[in-house]
Amino acid sequence: MSPAVTDRRCPWGARTAVMAILNLTPDSFSDGGQHRGLQRACQAAHRMAAQGADLIDLGAQSTRPGALDVGAEEELRRLLPVLQMLVAARREGDLPSELLISIDTFLAPVAAASLDAGADWINDVSGGMGDAAMLPLIADRNCPYVLMHRRGDARTMNDLASYKSVTDEVEQELLKRTDAALKAGVSTDQILWDPGLGFAKASTHNLTLLQRLPQLAAHGFPLLVGPSRKRFIGEVLSEPRPKARIWGTAASVCSAIAGGARVIRVHDVGPIAQTCRMADALWPRSKELSPAA
Repeated sequence: MSPAVTDRRCPWGARTAVMAILNLTPDSFSDGGQHRGLQRACQAAHRMAAQGADLIDLGAQSTRPGALDVGAEEELRRLLPVLQMLVAARREGDLPSELLISIDTFLAPVAAASLDAGADWINDVSGGMGDAAMLPLIADRNCPYVLMHRRGDARTMNDLASYKSVTDEVEQELLKRTDAALKAGVSTDQILWDPGLGFAKASTHNLTLLQRLPQLAAHGFPLLVGPSRKRFIGEVLSEPRPKARIWGTAASVCSAIAGGARVIRVHDVGPIAQTCRMADALWPRSKELSPAA
């Protein structure tokens, strides 16, 4: 179903892509339980597509700090019925044929079953460290793969948010995980980087990463950035309600696009799709880079 383009990771050309978050969990930090149930989830996906989503990112395992792992069986129980309905809707023309479906998982069995069911991308918050079978699977399936920076897991990452130079250390750790992916047979044209805002990062770390994003973009791997509703925005704005952080999210999205982000992962698709279009006009891309890792 993916468009036949030269760069299958970023088939949108110079335009920044919008990845819509569709959580199928009861405990995600800002929308836990909101999309539970097959009909509600599919209605949300149709609404997000109509609002301008280029990708729908389905997640059935919460990755918020302190979240407990539910395991592959439960993750697939939550995930597969929705994925199958969306793939069918895309095939039948009820969803745009160019809409891509991403799966937010760090477990290889979940990734494999999802790809079998018609998913296009795998979005792995663990950068391949959550399951030793993930990178060989990605190599075998030859699909786009979002490799995110994180230290530890949902239960330990907040204790590991210590850096002397956050951008340099995130850069080196992304390069290390990229090297592991390449050694497992993953090709450079499959990989996107995500600096992992909010994952093993304090607020000052997240702000610094946004300010210095060009340092990561210089390696040529398309950057996916996900600031949506995150705690660092709430701390800057003194806004405890995640759903009320839309304007802080929009400002962060503008900074990310100015710094070279190619994909923006968000909850509030309509307003942020408009934000992306305006930011693209203000900071047009002058050139594309080739991966040099």
